[in-house]
Order: sequence, then C-alpha cells, then structure tokens
Amino acid sequence: MLPLSLLNTAQGHPMLVELKNGETYNGHLVNCDNFMNINLREVICTSPDGDKFWRIPEIYIRGNTIKYLRVPDEVIDMVRDEPRHQYGSAGRGGRGGPGDRGGRAGRGGNRGRGRGRGQ
Repeated sequence: MLPLSLLNTAQGHPMLVELKNGETYNGHLVNCDNFMNINLREVICTSPDGDKFWRIPEIYIRGNTIKYLRVPDEVIDMVRDEPRHQYGSAGRGGRGGPGDRGGRAGRGGNRGRGRGRGQ
C-alpha cells in the first residue's frame, strides 16, 4: 500500500496528525497533494505539553513537518480492497529498467561545455 493512496482514500475521514515539534491536530482530511501537504477541517490542536487546546476551522499542514498520521482502521481496509494491478506490471512504475536511458546518451556528453577556445 502506498502512503499517498492511503491519504487519498482517507479524504473526508477523521485523522490525527502529530508534527515533529510535538503538536497534534485532530480533524477531518479535506485533501492532500504529492508532497503529503494536507488540509484538515474542524480541527482540535493540542500543544506539545498537552495542556492547551485550540479549535481551528481549517488548517494547512506541510508534509515535511509531519511525524506521523493516525487514520481509522476502516480506511486501511478500504485501501486494501483496491486492485494491485493499477500500478503497472510487477508493481513498478514507467521508469524503465537498468541501462534504459530513454534514447539519451550517457551522462555529460556535449551539454553545457561552452564553445571552447578558437571556435
């Protein structure tokens, strides 16, 4: 199961997000992007000490600040029901195999060398 497919399935469901600084956010997932940036709605924020709480209508959280996410088990069960063949043959993307350069020469080549002397 891929993390982004889990997040896409979790849209509209409640979730808990803990940040690297210790703050936690409980709310309903509105949407997410490929960088795992997420929008939550109807949020309760808890301070790192757990002694202060805030109610926030909506919040945007950058993916690189997230320590972990907790989603309901029913969401995980919904992701498991997806067919695995949607990710290509043998579970690999469309990048090609070893040695496949996509018609390009190897590294470097004649790019970015300038004109040289006397030309």
